[in-house]
Amino acid sequence: MTAATLLTFALAALALAITPGPDMLMVLTRSLAQGRAAGLVAMLGISLGCYVHALVAGLSLSGALLLGPLVFEIIRWAGAAYLLWLGIQCFCGHGGVQIPAQTLPKTHLRSVFAQGFLCNVLNPKVALFFLALFPQFMLPDPGMALPQALLLASILNIAGALVLTPIALMAGRFGEWLSRKPGFLAWQNRFLGLVFAGLAVRLVLDARR
Repeated sequence: MTAATLLTFALAALALAITPGPDMLMVLTRSLAQGRAAGLVAMLGISLGCYVHALVAGLSLSGALLLGPLVFEIIRWAGAAYLLWLGIQCFCGHGGVQIPAQTLPKTHLRSVFAQGFLCNVLNPKVALFFLALFPQFMLPDPGMALPQALLLASILNIAGALVLTPIALMAGRFGEWLSRKPGFLAWQNRFLGLVFAGLAVRLVLDARR
């Protein structure tokens, strides 16, 4: 994996992290409900869940590569089509989120961690997203599929931490500001839609070289 590839993925991961979604809302609501520690613990649970998805994706892609390069290419193109579809959904406003009017009840930090972890791990959309996104940046090497997937998950988690940590620390002000800016959500989703579409176009251009 080249530095340029990793940089491209990092920028895509950052674009994903700054767009309001279930992970951001969980950190925001937990921080509002019981303080910054709960928001940070929820973020750690979400991050661990990402590694579970990366593990499954890496093993799945490794098995696909053992079946033959053609299978991996089919997965890549199917993933690109899925990313394009997600981009269109986001751009048209169908992938938006709503800021909750009330905060969640207080609970033990271990339960907060478990909620963040399980909400991420048990979300089939997240698993499908990992399988769609990762092959666009991975080298078709069966023996390196899992390490590559874990590396990409680490970059994704770092990007998420850069965005979610300040939100957890300043949840009150951020939540009030976000609730007064419904247009911000629309523009963020349009931006993410362009990013997903750009990743699909990137695959097409790489295939022609």
